[in-house]
Amino acid sequence: MLKIISAVFDQEFGQSCNTALLGGAAEPVYLPADADNSRNRLFFREDYVSSALHEIAHWCIAGAERRKIEDFGYWYHPDGRTDQQQRVFEAAEVKPQALEWMFSIACGQRFLLSVDNLNGDGSLDRNFARAVVDQALVWCEEGALPSRAEQFLSRLARSCNIAKATDPANYQLINLA
Repeated sequence: MLKIISAVFDQEFGQSCNTALLGGAAEPVYLPADADNSRNRLFFREDYVSSALHEIAHWCIAGAERRKIEDFGYWYHPDGRTDQQQRVFEAAEVKPQALEWMFSIACGQRFLLSVDNLNGDGSLDRNFARAVVDQALVWCEEGALPSRAEQFLSRLARSCNIAKATDPANYQLINLA
C-alpha cells in the first residue's frame, strides 16, 4: 500500500509542489527546502501507512506560509501531557485526523483515532472523537475539502478502486470504536 500512496503523492505533488514523501524516519517531520536540499521533504515514521497518511493530511492542510517552516510550525508535547496540554493537542488534531480517516477509507485501510499520549491517560475523549467525525462529515460535502486534500483523496481512491471515499456513511462515531 505504501508504494501506491507514495506514487500517488509523487505524481500529484512531487514536481508541482517540489515535495518528496519519504519513509523510514524514526519520527515524522516536514522539512522545507533549504541550502542543502532543493526539495521539501515530508517524512513519515518507519513504514507505517497510517503515519504516511497522517503526515500527508498535515501537509494538505498547511498553507503556503506554513510549508516554509519546519514541521509547519506546529508545537509538540511528547507523551505524558497534562489534561490541558492534551485538549490543546486534540483541538489541533481534529482536521488532520479527519483527513487521515478519509485517506484511509480511500485506500481501504483501517483508521484508528490517535490520542498520541501513551504515557498519559491514553483514553479516548468522546468529544475529540465526535469533533473528528463532524469534521469528516463536513468534508464529505462537495467542494468542502482543501484543494490539495481533494486532489490526493480523489487520485488515491481511483488508484485503489474505492468508489465512495466521501460517503458520509463511512464517517460515523461507531466506526471509531
